[in-house]
Amino acid sequence: MEYNLSIKEENKAIIRAYRKLLRHAKPILKEGDTKVIKKAFNVAADAHREMRRKSGEPYIFHPITVAQICVEEIGLGTTSIVAALLHDVVEDTPITLNEIQKMFGRKVARIIDGLTKISGVFKNTEDKQAENIRKIVMTMSDDVRVILIKLADRLHNMRTLGSMPRHKQLSISSETLYIYSPLAHRLGLYSVKTEFEDLYLKYTDPEYYELINKKISENQSERITFIRKFIRPIQKQLRDKFFEFTIKGRSKSAYSIWKKMKSKNVSFDEVYDLFAIRIIIKSLRDDEKSMCWQVYSVVTDFYKPNPNRLRDWVTTPKANGYESLHTTVMSRSGKWVEVQIRTERMDDVAERGYAAHWKYKNNGKDSPKDRKEGLDMWMNRVRNMLHTEGNAKEFVEEFRTNLFQDEIFVFTPQGDLNVMPQSSTVLDFAYEVHTQIGHKCLGAKINHKHVPINHILSNGDQVDVLTSPNQKPSKEWLNVIVTSKARKHIRDFLNEEKRELAQKGKEILQKKLLQYNIQLTKNLENRVCNIFDEPSVKAVYERIGTGKIDIEKINSVVDVRKFFPKHILTKKAKALKIRLQSGEKFNNSELILGDESYSGIQYELSTCCMPIKDDEIVGIISPNKGVIIHRASCAKLVETISNFPHKAIKSSWSRHFSDASMARIKIWGKDRAYILIDLINIISKQNNAYIQTMKASTNQGYLEDTFELRVQSKQHVETIIKNLLEVKGILRVDRYDNVELEYL
Repeated sequence: MEYNLSIKEENKAIIRAYRKLLRHAKPILKEGDTKVIKKAFNVAADAHREMRRKSGEPYIFHPITVAQICVEEIGLGTTSIVAALLHDVVEDTPITLNEIQKMFGRKVARIIDGLTKISGVFKNTEDKQAENIRKIVMTMSDDVRVILIKLADRLHNMRTLGSMPRHKQLSISSETLYIYSPLAHRLGLYSVKTEFEDLYLKYTDPEYYELINKKISENQSERITFIRKFIRPIQKQLRDKFFEFTIKGRSKSAYSIWKKMKSKNVSFDEVYDLFAIRIIIKSLRDDEKSMCWQVYSVVTDFYKPNPNRLRDWVTTPKANGYESLHTTVMSRSGKWVEVQIRTERMDDVAERGYAAHWKYKNNGKDSPKDRKEGLDMWMNRVRNMLHTEGNAKEFVEEFRTNLFQDEIFVFTPQGDLNVMPQSSTVLDFAYEVHTQIGHKCLGAKINHKHVPINHILSNGDQVDVLTSPNQKPSKEWLNVIVTSKARKHIRDFLNEEKRELAQKGKEILQKKLLQYNIQLTKNLENRVCNIFDEPSVKAVYERIGTGKIDIEKINSVVDVRKFFPKHILTKKAKALKIRLQSGEKFNNSELILGDESYSGIQYELSTCCMPIKDDEIVGIISPNKGVIIHRASCAKLVETISNFPHKAIKSSWSRHFSDASMARIKIWGKDRAYILIDLINIISKQNNAYIQTMKASTNQGYLEDTFELRVQSKQHVETIIKNLLEVKGILRVDRYDNVELEYL
């Protein structure tokens, strides 16, 4: 939407937005808070006066809206409002952190410091990005408001992503799904998590997004009628039992429907439970558990539950504080319906996450033991991660892994309780007990049965660790453990072992070179790396130390020139590689496939998503392969663009591009005689289309066939799909990506 307000209208709109913020904040403001918020607003408005967003609107709308989200959607207080209003001034304006501290105090300055991106020179863009995330997490470990404000900031950026260039939409959306959506989930902000996911889908796969929302809208009236009929007997029974309650009906989010369609290979109409009913009851804290089960009893009096779909997070809350009772029941019309049962307090925590969690804890209802569990335990693990070795990228991956983990409870032989991340192994537990017990771990006796070190622990296990003085950690152990504590101790051991091997290898090399009266210099070390194709001289020394490099080959150091690899790249491809190695960004460049002016740059079409002409595409630069072309909706791009944004290059098809390309399609249908011949005949009749490979399978009367076809364009494959759908018995035909959706 085009922005065209006059200066006078802009000023009025800014004041309206500010007053709206104050109205929503009024219930939580104390004496003097309004004055501090006004001061922060004036400082931010003055600092950002000349700045505008990509949409054209004054920049000050952004911090006001972030503050509004903090109050209205997350439930934060005055300090967070002030920090949200000022969160960009240190990064984008001449105002310093010291000035902020003098005006608003140390707490606000500390939060803003955590939200301010790191400046300076980094070898790669992904290093800087990872360092920024680590900085936020470091500050979060002291004050969780840092990450809550960051989530509000990212939410507003995602809501206004339509004004950004296409490559920015893909990059920001991928990063959001990769790190911020799971973070919102871990902190219990389910509405924020859901909106992140839906907006990701909107900008990365707009066709599916529009299709799913259209389907949801089409059956809205039918859904409302169904929900009213479904809840009518439940409402009557609850009223008769004098419950105070509200009932809400909601559809699954577009993203969750899309995710299930992709992962299960089903159509929209085949998604298991498209909507859910939420029953929220008013209850005293001490009566919550029993009242939830009473409501469950009422629901199951009318509808038969699926015993495999009962989730009791009332007795054992999730690690992020989420409490609710979930069941899936069969309606009288034959549709499965998910029913969620929770109290008003549980609903508040579910909607507002960590902020609400602390609000109820501060009421003094929780015991000291409770305070060590759930979110607090996870925050302690985050603090432990911050003390582990490794670069920022390794930290971010470790942190992201921990976002998804729930807890289990296991016991020592003496009956002491240990809280471990879900999927923890015997080896994780050994390191939890003591570092040396971990180093010497051979296995364990669980409930008096012998198990190996990679055995995954279950809730309630009693674990007796077995050790041996001859045991020591190996690199393979890193594939066994899930906790950052175990990973740190194993890496420390292996790194010390590597340092000893490297020192041994260096001494061997020095002695060998003395035979030629040659001193080991930095330049000579670099030549050795080239000869043995290793990224660092340390790696060469380790190989020499372990005997994996024949020391006699060191003779080649004397005449190293013949070992330089011959580059077969063209002149322009060499230039591209040099620009990549220098860390240059490519976002403002464009690779046009089939354009003669770019014919010197190597590129290849990705085999995972098989882009074809007229697909929206993105290039990922590889030093060895040139540019790998992916479809913009390819699942692999999420992690790649999130971690390596500088390697993404804008790409498009030239109108001159005429090369045939490979497309992968998957066909589902009812099996019958000669159906495969019919499918092959349909494909063969298409101009310039032929089958490269084919995989067919049948199961209980249904077929699932995958074809890889040589086609000319997107329109070409769409015509083939349309014709295949007319074959008798065929139920569905789709373009198919050969990608494991692990990040979903």
